[in-house]
Formats: sequence, C-alpha cells, structure tokens
Amino acid sequence: MPKNKNIILIGFMGVGKGSVAREVVKHSDYIAIDTDDLIESMENRKIKTIFAEDGEKYFRTLEKNMAKWLEDNVKNTLISTGGGFYKQSNLKKIGIIVLLDSPFDAIINRIKEHPNAEKKLKKRPLLSDLKKAKELYNERRAEYLKLADIVVDVTQKSAAMCSKEILKKVKKHA
Repeated sequence: MPKNKNIILIGFMGVGKGSVAREVVKHSDYIAIDTDDLIESMENRKIKTIFAEDGEKYFRTLEKNMAKWLEDNVKNTLISTGGGFYKQSNLKKIGIIVLLDSPFDAIINRIKEHPNAEKKLKKRPLLSDLKKAKELYNERRAEYLKLADIVVDVTQKSAAMCSKEILKKVKKHA
C-alpha cells in the first residue's frame, strides 16, 4: 500500500462514488472527501456554473491544482473523484486507485431511478446529451481500466456490498 494509504475512487459520473465512499467510512477508519465538493467550496460556486462561466479547460486546471494539494497534504483518506479526475498525472502517488465499474446503461438507469434523479442529472453537465455521454463513457472506461489498481463491479450491488469488497481488496493489495 502506498505510504500515505489513501484510496482513490474513480469511475464514470453517476456510478456511485459518493454513496460507496460514505459506506467505506462507516466500516473503516478512513475519512472521506470528494474532489468536486472541494472544488465547489474553493470556487464558491457549483461545477455546472464553473463549466458555464469558465469552461471545461478551467475546471481541469482546478482539478490539477486539487491533485497536487491531495498528494502533498492528504493521508489515510478515501477520495471520491469527479469523472474526469483520473487524468491527473500524479494519481498513483496519491493512493490506491479503485475503479467503480458498471455498464453505461446501468449507470443511467441508476441515476434515473434515484429519488433526486432530476437534480442528479442537472448536476452533471456532460450528461445532457446521452449519445455524447456514451461516447465519453466508452473513451474513459478503457483509460479507467488501465489505471486502476483494483476494479469493483458495482452493477446490481448495494453501496454496502461494494464497500466491503473494496476494503477486502485494498487489504490484499497492501
């Protein structure tokens, strides 16, 4: 296990990184942070607004700065990341990379079945066009798989089940 013992959750938007992170925290001594939430706090505005006002390139710069800060300052933490955060070059230095994996249609169905479905879809500007979103998913999934130290299929599994699987696999990976 890397010396700082962080767990980094990567995966496509809507796959359940936040829900799984909350479960991992319940069953371990990790604390959890979310890169998107930290960026929103730092900028004092929502990601959707950052994209609309300053564009994706600016947002990716914010992610790069966040990744450097995580590497330098964060230890023994479960880090949930935004869908594109995996592109940060220092990810392996930050911690063990765990991919939450699921087919695209299952992710979309999961979001649509959520009690706050409309809010969840609005929060993700890149999901406004499902055809483009699926292309992005296909492109990213191959990259996620190359990068991941551990892969957990979350399809048809509760967050609690995924949490147990992650903790078991991280322990073996150490």
